[in-house]
Amino acid sequence: MSIELPIPETRYAESDGLSIAYQVFGRGSQDLVLIPGIVSHLEAQWQEEANARMLRRLALSFRVICFDKRGQGLSDRFEGVPTLEERMDDVRAVMQAAASTKAVLFAYSEGGAMGALYTATYPALVERLVMVASMARFCRAPDYPHMPPLERVLLGVAAGWGTVASAPLFAPSRSGDGAFCERLARFERQTASPSAMRRLIIANDQIDVRAILPQIRRPTLIIQRRGDRVVRCGNGRYLADHVPDAVYLELPGEDHLLFEGDMEAIVDAVVGFALAEGARESTHAPQRFLSTVLFTDIVGSTELAGELGDRAWRDLLQRFHALCRVQIDAFRGREIDTAGDGYFAIFDGPARAMRCADAMVRGLQALGITLRAGLHTGEVETLGDKVSGMAVHIGARVMSKAGHGEVWVSSTARDLVAGSGIGFEDCGTHALKGVPGEWSLHRARVQAEG
Repeated sequence: MSIELPIPETRYAESDGLSIAYQVFGRGSQDLVLIPGIVSHLEAQWQEEANARMLRRLALSFRVICFDKRGQGLSDRFEGVPTLEERMDDVRAVMQAAASTKAVLFAYSEGGAMGALYTATYPALVERLVMVASMARFCRAPDYPHMPPLERVLLGVAAGWGTVASAPLFAPSRSGDGAFCERLARFERQTASPSAMRRLIIANDQIDVRAILPQIRRPTLIIQRRGDRVVRCGNGRYLADHVPDAVYLELPGEDHLLFEGDMEAIVDAVVGFALAEGARESTHAPQRFLSTVLFTDIVGSTELAGELGDRAWRDLLQRFHALCRVQIDAFRGREIDTAGDGYFAIFDGPARAMRCADAMVRGLQALGITLRAGLHTGEVETLGDKVSGMAVHIGARVMSKAGHGEVWVSSTARDLVAGSGIGFEDCGTHALKGVPGEWSLHRARVQAEG
């Protein structure tokens, strides 16, 4: 059964001053947001009949929302490459423009990392998460052998991007179809240039969402084709092992492209998973979500207060609070607590939190105040105005290790800001008081490369 759909109207949502192209189609009562892989083009995707057939099948069960991420397809081009949190901003903007308050996320391939981070950060906006042919890291690492090394990926782009050489890798079942190979090559060229893909791949090499997988609190389905040559089975099995209570489905087939091979089996699995009855959530239970916590502290505050005297110290603290609150608001943070000479705030993106911390440190230098800051990304729990959880303790301990005028971050926060231009200096491993294990910490250098 299928429905004939004309190519849906392309609309635009505004995100950070950029126009993000999106389409909405389908008759279902549930919203499904398609998070694309490394390439996408909203209108060109309908020109490939197999892809159009897959979209029509999804439209039978869902109101489908598709979009082109910034820098690709019909969305605005811009300098650099998008960070994970900028991509999350685009999804939120598209959902708001489409009047979607909660959706099933269908994240494919390279889009899986952002889908995982979005689900952990905004669980109230996600009904369920589906990850197909996805990975926790884009390239190989010593402790992550499931993807090829960066050099091999870059060589592949240099040798074959926008040519018929891609088809045998991405769609082996169609590699003998010359016309299909030409169409796939044209689609790649319509999406992005070889240099744009190289920049994106180099940035993606820094992305690592392994640490946040245990914080995904929505029902999750992991789908992997057994013979996929682009994203091998080890990736799907790793995700299934580390996302709490994930359902893992391994299907036969070699094609990485969703719409080739036994596409119907994937669509049927997604529909069945989305319609399955889920556990009800208590409206009075604490909310859990992924957040970046920021702690700051005035260095030598007791001595400085003694030098200035009570009145001058109070005046200085007023200016300190005013500047900090301006920066926290500017970077979309939320003030949680202040102890007079320090701040505790949370952010929905680690790069924004790091830039806020840097702006606070630099801005307060003009007032004669030396600040130190610490950040960590992890799961927090809120009940009313109270924010708690191990991530809060870790953030405070990271701050205690920072030097005068420095911003220190955990490796978890560092691994989520690829493409932001923020540089890092390795500060070694440290024991954090009251926190199990050894922690790799880094000094953020926002101005050095930003």
